[in-house]
Amino acid sequence: MTTLTPQKPAVPQPGGDITPAPGPRPAQDPAWRELVDAVREAGQYPTRSEAESVTRIVLSALGGHVVGDERVDLARALPEEAARVVASQIPATRRLTAAEFVDSVAARIEGATPATARWDVSSVLSVLPPLVGDELVTRILDQLPPGYALLFGRAELTPAA
Repeated sequence: MTTLTPQKPAVPQPGGDITPAPGPRPAQDPAWRELVDAVREAGQYPTRSEAESVTRIVLSALGGHVVGDERVDLARALPEEAARVVASQIPATRRLTAAEFVDSVAARIEGATPATARWDVSSVLSVLPPLVGDELVTRILDQLPPGYALLFGRAELTPAA
């Protein structure tokens, strides 16, 4: 007897066997689950599914704006599923300000406003420093325009005039 899951429709195989259809596999990596659970807690999302969606969207957006060694090191430090999301992005052709970055995330989330998108971005990015290390976050922030530190849960320090 074959049990089918709703996420993967059956595909008949030669010989009459039935296997799940190819496609995105659910992320079962414990480290990915821990990351999503940390985002769920930080953002107070009612469901794990919502936290996972927000995590994917924000990491996808970030993946386009972190380049070079920092991008490679970020992917290495993240759980496998998160690393795939970051690494699969084409590098952005224009650096976005922090506000523009938040707006770009808002455009990817149905019904989002700049305020809710800022919450979503901060909920994801603020859980990264303990996971990937403060040194890597500092290197990433050095690469990005001013304003991103607050999204990572850090104070934005500016030199005195």
